[in-house]
Amino acid sequence: MIEYELAGNDLGEVRFAISPLHELVLSLRTLRDPGRFPLQLPWLRATESARAALDLNLLWALTNEALWTPDFLTPRPYSPLGRIEDELTALVDTPTGVVRADLAAIHPSALPSVLAGRPAAVLRRLLAALRDYWDACFEPYWTRMRTVLEADIVYRGRVMAQSGLAAMFADIDPHVRLDDTVLRIRLRSDLTYRTSTAGRGLTLTPSLFSRRAATPISPDEPPHLIYPARGLATLWQSPTATAPDAIANLIGRARARLLTLLETPASTTELSIRLNVTPTAINQHLKALKAAGLLTSARHGRSVLYHRTSLGDHLIRG
Repeated sequence: MIEYELAGNDLGEVRFAISPLHELVLSLRTLRDPGRFPLQLPWLRATESARAALDLNLLWALTNEALWTPDFLTPRPYSPLGRIEDELTALVDTPTGVVRADLAAIHPSALPSVLAGRPAAVLRRLLAALRDYWDACFEPYWTRMRTVLEADIVYRGRVMAQSGLAAMFADIDPHVRLDDTVLRIRLRSDLTYRTSTAGRGLTLTPSLFSRRAATPISPDEPPHLIYPARGLATLWQSPTATAPDAIANLIGRARARLLTLLETPASTTELSIRLNVTPTAINQHLKALKAAGLLTSARHGRSVLYHRTSLGDHLIRG
């Protein structure tokens, strides 16, 4: 059980962030045990040939049988607008003692041979392997992934503003509970510690590669909760949604199809990728649907996410 004592039961104590590096590192668990991540199987199949050219032995060694990863590879992010280039560059100066200790924490018996050697040299090798892994398996899909993560944060912010912190945490994960000012996270492992967020705050990071809530292994790390993002089941779906003929006849097939897809929030870029239509054409349809009260929108960082309103729900389902 991990316990975070919130310095104040107010919204200012909590921040949200998105980390490309976190997703990259946590995704390594799907390589080790894909059966635990069935919703990511389409992505694994799509990237199978690209992975053949990677240093898979080194990437494999960055997790263990419990699917833990080194804390220094998943530092607490501070912005929902993180860039992989900045995050990888920041890791270059990781103290060698931290590298050695964090790798030993996930391999307490003995380090795999691929992680042996001077920590500085090991760090250079693993950062190069992660960069190659990003270019081959994440860069082509990151826009779609980021849209789902951003949509999750927009949703959590709405719940927090309307119903408070306790309701928001209760909705994040059944293993997370806020009791007064103490946030309790029940883990699958025996890991346990209690620490305060005073002066540090608490960062919440949605992830596409987490099946349940997770925290740093070490209590010395800044308070940080990684949780499963909403909408993962829609991430790799093909855009096969078909609107009812009556709705298509009323507002046009393209707009009816968009309205059907927007049961889950998405950006113009994501919709254009899924439908293979130019962003300009998508925007024209979205503006018309929003003007009719069938869609709502919310800005998150550089993206505007669109979502069906209750009127849109009634139209599609009626």
